[in-house]
Amino acid sequence: MTLQQQITKDAIILLKQLIATQSFSREENLTGDILEEFFRERNMPFRRKINNLWARNKHFNADLPTVLLNSHHDTVKPNSSWTLNPFEPLVKDGKLYGLGSNDAGGCLVSLLATFCYFYYRNDLKFNVLFVASAEEEISGANGLELLVKENNLHEISFAIVGEPTQMHLAIAEKGLMVVDCVAHGKAGHAAREEGDNAIYKAIKDINWIQNYEFPKVSPALGKMKMSVTIINAGKQHNVVPDTCNFTIDCRVTEQYTLEETLEIIRQNIDSQVDARSIRLKPSSIPESHPIVQAGLSMGRTTYGSPTTSDQAVLDCQSLKMGPGHSERSHTADEFIYLSEIEEGIDLYIKMLGKVIL
Repeated sequence: MTLQQQITKDAIILLKQLIATQSFSREENLTGDILEEFFRERNMPFRRKINNLWARNKHFNADLPTVLLNSHHDTVKPNSSWTLNPFEPLVKDGKLYGLGSNDAGGCLVSLLATFCYFYYRNDLKFNVLFVASAEEEISGANGLELLVKENNLHEISFAIVGEPTQMHLAIAEKGLMVVDCVAHGKAGHAAREEGDNAIYKAIKDINWIQNYEFPKVSPALGKMKMSVTIINAGKQHNVVPDTCNFTIDCRVTEQYTLEETLEIIRQNIDSQVDARSIRLKPSSIPESHPIVQAGLSMGRTTYGSPTTSDQAVLDCQSLKMGPGHSERSHTADEFIYLSEIEEGIDLYIKMLGKVIL
């Protein structure tokens, strides 16, 4: 059995163990233990912070640049439409069923197998850093972001973040900023010409949000998008409301920072504007980057992703790529094809080999 065949076999065994173990966000301690055991069995030094685990290649050299291989081992909770046991790894017709099999267990074990493939090499032009992160599904502060903030990972040249993309190349990803707004008016009796209706003030601002087009357009992601998704005002029918609260979901491309986007909103509406956070940044990697070119040379295609991932908390260029299909994520009877894992490991190894060897 070749090394690649062995690590592929090990990856599928590991994925079955992970599926069989509950790992909801903030409750990943048991899958963290499984990953610990994986490293210990192979005598690979690793570190753990809460439920995040990371390891470096055997011949790590501080003078070399580093590539990060990252995916997450937390899952969402199964919805009520499951007809199978979400914690039973079932193989049928070439599919491996189970919660987290597609999002993002297949990506996680494929990247871990890739890490194992290069682990002992002493001729690498890059260090290889593997991180299995927690709390990705809730964008939690104690996931990958914690390791970045505490500088546990040190400087990273570029990253591959494992999410199901059918092994195509998501070279840009929208950031997310949730903005809470308050339109202020003055209370009065609805039967008389009293007060200053905060709802009408909010409507004026919401019209601007609906119609405004940001001048800069992303080649991969297209236009920026803002959507008012929550609105609340008034307490009874005969009182003119003095406040109207509404929330904007902002999907930000790499053409703007979250701070720039927030300032543009503030300059154009009268309502009070406060961002819940400016953590989940847009991300991108140039099509000219060697890892993207490696993928293109192997028949992969590029696209822009509207959804967020752990890329949002990284400060380096990053590529989102992994086995599986995003449309299966968070669905009942989630599955991944075993052939997708085999292909994923093969493509990861070949693409990285073109860059780091």
